Amino acid sequence: MHLSENEGIEKKTFVVIGGLGFVGSALCFELVKRGAHQVRAFDLRSESPWSQDLRNQGVSCIQGDVSKKQDVEKALRGSDCVFHLASYGMSGKEMLQYGRVDEININGTCHVLDACLEYGIGRLVYVSTYNVVFGGKEIVNGNESLPYFPLDDHVDSYGRSKSIAEQLVLKSNGRTFKKKIGKLYTCAIRPAAIYGPGEERHMPRIINLAKLGLLPFKIGAANVKGDWVYVDNLVLALLLASMGLLDDIPGREGQPVAAGQPYFISDGSPVNSFEFLKPLLKSLDYDLPKLSITVSHALLLGNFFKVFYSLLYPLLRRRWLPQPLILPAEVYKVGVTHYFSFLKARGELGYTPMVSPQEGMSATIAYWKERKRRTLDGPTIYTWLFVVIGMTMLFCAAYLPDSVPLCKSIALTVFRSMWMTRIVFISSVAAHVGEGFYAWKLAKKVDPANARGWFWQTLCLGYFSLRFLMKRAKM
Repeated sequence: MHLSENEGIEKKTFVVIGGLGFVGSALCFELVKRGAHQVRAFDLRSESPWSQDLRNQGVSCIQGDVSKKQDVEKALRGSDCVFHLASYGMSGKEMLQYGRVDEININGTCHVLDACLEYGIGRLVYVSTYNVVFGGKEIVNGNESLPYFPLDDHVDSYGRSKSIAEQLVLKSNGRTFKKKIGKLYTCAIRPAAIYGPGEERHMPRIINLAKLGLLPFKIGAANVKGDWVYVDNLVLALLLASMGLLDDIPGREGQPVAAGQPYFISDGSPVNSFEFLKPLLKSLDYDLPKLSITVSHALLLGNFFKVFYSLLYPLLRRRWLPQPLILPAEVYKVGVTHYFSFLKARGELGYTPMVSPQEGMSATIAYWKERKRRTLDGPTIYTWLFVVIGMTMLFCAAYLPDSVPLCKSIALTVFRSMWMTRIVFISSVAAHVGEGFYAWKLAKKVDPANARGWFWQTLCLGYFSLRFLMKRAKM
């Protein structure tokens, strides 16, 4: 496909469903840059890290729910092309909210299709997933000829719902409009795991687990490989897909080249996920997993968390409930080889990654190093447990010896007398208080935005927290 870089974009109106998200906002910025007449970012959220910049660039931010037909119709009316990026349940505890997953991924997609046909919107680019063909069985250099993974065999509702939605989108290709002459042309982009500066789903969760010391092992063999895609490469593929749906190209007859087609999109460099993340974690001074466990053992752990969190179903949308360590579908994603060729996208759309994995990871590392510099740092969860439990036991031994005889016995074994136990406890409290105030004073100079956080953390942990602040002061 040989078109100008702004073909079908200039003077056109676009709707990006999920436009306040990581990929959606990057797509909106690029559409504006390429001369779109109007860009609408339709999203469940009213604000995001990119929303103000989007408004500054002239993007219309429309708040609404893709599962509500009237919201979709309001956002899509009068547009020329729609990018459907909104989805739910990709990872973590969202995966277990089955009703909401189907409501967004299936019902929401039906509303988008209905609105496109109702208002005569000629192009719909749907962002799908590798999981429509992958469900835990090895795939080496797969392509678009692979059949859909059986719906009943999916271990998560996300893969099943996205498969149903993609099939609905592709089967709707070529349908005639309800009220005007013309047809709807659709295609599906199947991206690999997405990364880049500001990515919201994968990296924050991985980095938070590493920070807490909760990445104790790798999953699967060292030769397991998967695909990743840098955000700018994915945005390029989406734009090329929208051009591939144009039906008014001079000299071209029949359906547009991308009409009714799925495309795998990646950086084209399959790699073990843990090796891929190694430079990022190392640059942040977080420990890398040293142990490895088999997929079967990881599945036992994943199923445990699945059952445990399923029992907490009414609480899954609460922010205070932490993410599960891992779930079965996530085990397969990192523990079983599955990577795909983008030759079809290259041949039909002209897609070639413009950012290499090395360049993409360098940009991601720079972003996270700066983000870490602006946030409160600290020790692992094991240090927290050691200090908090230790201080609690020392208090019980010093002042509640008869209520907690075990603490009393340990204290007498170590300190020989109750008098010495109380002296040690009082000295420890005084040291924590002194270190806390010193941390607050030092943070006022080197990290004023987090001074209060450094105070409270150091008050609880003492030198175990203070050493992180002192290290930052030397940088």
